[in-house]
Formats: sequence, structure tokens, C-alpha cells
Amino acid sequence: MKVDILKGHVSKDHIHLLLSIPPQVTISRLVQQLKGKSSFKALSHFPELKKVFWGRHVWARGYFVHTRGNATDEVIKMYIENQKHDDDDFQIEG
Repeated sequence: MKVDILKGHVSKDHIHLLLSIPPQVTISRLVQQLKGKSSFKALSHFPELKKVFWGRHVWARGYFVHTRGNATDEVIKMYIENQKHDDDDFQIEG
């Protein structure tokens, strides 16, 4: 889909991503792909999760998207960087 992940932060209950996407890619289709493929890979790599999520979805139904608008990439990257907590959250640097 030619989508670039510029910055990201994965917490226990949510994810922040700064993405660069081409204009022909719809947000809803992108989120569907991200959730679907990541669920498939997580359940394939960690079979014990199949018991936890049996009959349930790995991801919640909803999502929040905001376009960049007047904020620069650097401002958004700083916001994502400030989402760090004391736990061992996963960071994506780009």
C-alpha cells in the first residue's frame, strides 16, 4: 500500500502511529489491513493468545484518526514520544 510508519508507540491498551499514506489509500481500508494482518501475525506467532481471544476480536472495533492539519511532523513526533510511561512500551523510531 506504500504506507510509511514515521513514528509509533504501542501501549498495553492503545497505539499511536504517525503514518505517511498516498492519497488513493483510504483510512478505513488501511486500518482494516493493519488490524487484520497484525492480528493474524500475533495469533500465528503466539498460539497461547488463541485461547485468550477465542470467539473474540483481538482489536476493538473503533479507531481514531486525525490528519496533520497545522501541526508539523515534528510536533506530532514529540507528542508520540511523550506517551512513554514507566512500563516497557514498544517504540517505533523512523
